[in-house]
Parts: sequence; C-alpha cells; structure tokens
Amino acid sequence: MDKAVKVLPTSPAPRWRVSWLLAAPHRLGFFAGAVMMALSSLWWSGALLAKALSLPIAWAVAPSVAHSLFMSLGFMPFFFAGFLFTAGPKWLRQREVAARSICAPIAWMLLGWCIVLAGFHLQDRVAGAGLVLVALGWSRLCLRLAVTVRRSSVVDRVHPTLIVFSCCTGAVMLWIAAVAMLLQYELVLRSAIQLALWCFVVPVFAVASHRLIPFFGASASPLLDAWHPLWLLWLMVGVLWLEAPLAATELWWRPLPAQLRWGQAIVEAYAGMVLLGLAVRWALVQNLKNRLLAMLHGGFMWLGLSFALAAISHALMALMHSELSLGLAPLHAMTMGYLGSTLLAMATRVSSGFGGRTNAADTRVWVLYWVLQAAVLLRVFAALWPLSATLLTLLAALAWSIATVGWAFRYGRWFGRPRIDGRPG
Repeated sequence: MDKAVKVLPTSPAPRWRVSWLLAAPHRLGFFAGAVMMALSSLWWSGALLAKALSLPIAWAVAPSVAHSLFMSLGFMPFFFAGFLFTAGPKWLRQREVAARSICAPIAWMLLGWCIVLAGFHLQDRVAGAGLVLVALGWSRLCLRLAVTVRRSSVVDRVHPTLIVFSCCTGAVMLWIAAVAMLLQYELVLRSAIQLALWCFVVPVFAVASHRLIPFFGASASPLLDAWHPLWLLWLMVGVLWLEAPLAATELWWRPLPAQLRWGQAIVEAYAGMVLLGLAVRWALVQNLKNRLLAMLHGGFMWLGLSFALAAISHALMALMHSELSLGLAPLHAMTMGYLGSTLLAMATRVSSGFGGRTNAADTRVWVLYWVLQAAVLLRVFAALWPLSATLLTLLAALAWSIATVGWAFRYGRWFGRPRIDGRPG
C-alpha cells in the first residue's frame, strides 16, 4: 500500500501566495481547473437540491444545456493546459514553457466561465459573451501547442499531434457554441457540446491514457510497455470519432434507423470487449496495491464499461424502436467514471511528482477516489432505476462534490506554496 513521505516540519509552513502559481504551468492550470471543478460541482448540487426542495431558480438557459456545457468544458481544458504545457515540451524535446506566458489566456477563460455561469441564470446572451472569452483563451493556448509540435524534431509525434488536433477541434466547437448561444440556436449549441465531448475532451484523455498508463506503471511492471500498441490508440480514437456525429445527428433526427443503431451497437460491443479484456490483462500483470495505478485501472475499466453499456442501450433502441434504452447511464459511466477517475489519478500524480513529494496516493486521496466511485455508481443506477432517479441523482451530485471539492482544497493549497524539497518548479 502506498505511503506518502512524512516531512517533519522544522519551521512554520510557508504562506500560500498567488505568485507561486506562476512557478510552473501545472500549478497555474491545475489551480484554475480545481477552482472551476469545485465551483461547477457545488453549483450543480445546489441546483439539484433546490429543485428537490421546490425552491425557485431563474434559468435563462435550459438546465440540461447549462449542465452539459459547464461540466464537460468548464474545468477540463484548464487541467489539459497545465499538463500539456508541463509534459508536452518534455515529450517534444522543446524548451520549458513559462507559466507567465499562458497566464493571460487562462485568465480570459476563468473570467469567461464566471460570466457564462452568471448568464445561465440572467440572460443567455451574457452567457454567449462569456463563451467568446473562453473560446478566445483556449484558441490562444491551442495555437501555442500547435507551434510547439510543429517545431519539434522528435520522430514519434503521434500522441502530441492527436492531442493538438483534438484541442483545436475543441476550440472550433467553443466558437460555434458561443455563436449559437448569442443567436439562441439551442440545437446548434447542443450539437457543439456533443462534438466537443466526443472529438475533444474524451479523445485527449484516451490519447493521454494510451501514452501514460504504461509509463506510470513501468517501474512496477515492465511488461506494461507492450500494452500500448498503436492499433489500440486508433481503436479508441476511431470509436470516439464515430460516436461524435451520431450523438449530434440524434439531436436533429429521431429516431435513428434501426440498421444504424445495430451497427453502432456492434462497434461499441467490440470496443468494450477489447478494452475490458485489456483491463483484466493489465490487472493480472500489475500490482494494484499501488493505489495510483489502481485508480488509473479503475478509470480504464469505466471506459470499457461505458462502451458495453452503450452497446446494450443502442441494441435495445434498435429492437424497441427507440422506446427503451439505458438512458444516460453509458454517458455518465464515460464522463464521471472514466474521465473523473482518470483525472483524479493523473492530476494527483503530476501534483505530487512536481511538488517534490512521493508519487503516491495517500489515505486522503484514496478515500476521495472511492467517494467519486460511489458518485458514479449512484448516477448510473439513477439512469437505470427511473423511479428513484431524483434521490439517486442528488446523492450522486453530493458525493461528486465531496470528492472534487476535497481534492481541490487539498491540492489547491499545494499549488500556492513552494516545493517541499526546495527545488524550483
């Protein structure tokens, strides 16, 4: 079982300072992401609680649209920026990026999302104006990433190239979402959110998982190096790219033809079978007493399960003329399960390693991880058990808030203090 290094303080802990956020890109990006992650969790939990108590809340944007937009794009890009501007130059053998050079676009995005959040409840065009700032900031960061990849002389640039392509796709979708919000085109807005999720957010995680899971586990199991052939990468990304147009098309054309649903179900069933098989294989060669690796493994299991659930759901829709499905269970298995678990594991690993601490998950993080797993299970069961959906969804949101706010509070304090080993960064 992992044990964090215990440092006996010989002097009072240094004060938290904003200036330390500019010591490294991961500090700035992760802190902004942690703040937005905690804010989005508390906001949605409050909205669900108010609904359960029949308390009135003013909505200028449909709650489902606001939820999907904010929870999928509100905090993930900040974590992407923190990680990519820290690890990206190392992958590509480029010079380190100064956190100050990405401070302005991060600030634009933070301000933009605050305006968006206010606009959800005041006026949709206010939310649209906020999205313009977000899109502007993210586009600036994407341009910087693209230049870094282009200048690199490294032969193997498959992973960075796919990530930059996905990030640029996300920038395009943010601009479309901003225009749609300003012009009050809800279907276009919903389509942009779906395309951003399946072509941007999830592919970045998939590519990062393919690249980093073997790296994180190499010290414990060299056999894991053979786990990430390129065919697996293209399988994951290809299936995600297939899901994107189908998810967007479904908003405009219902019900989709049964033949198309059967084809979708077959592809998802194959992907789920392959990914779950690899997850089992990984568990057999890997020491899952290592908590960080167990967390990554749990996230990867959710990826396979989400495809399996999607296959069952779409097969039911094909059989029952779209009158029966698993609802939002596959989607939340993907977003809360795969994305949430993987984010918690990878952000913990990077924060610990670049903070001068042991690359391990201590008891506090381990508990937060299992609270997050409870949140995923509650939300999946809420979709599968409609009669208890209100209560289970509320409990899921509260558990998710405990996990995300707890992580943000714990690691947010680290980002504003110097490394405990005295090294720069």
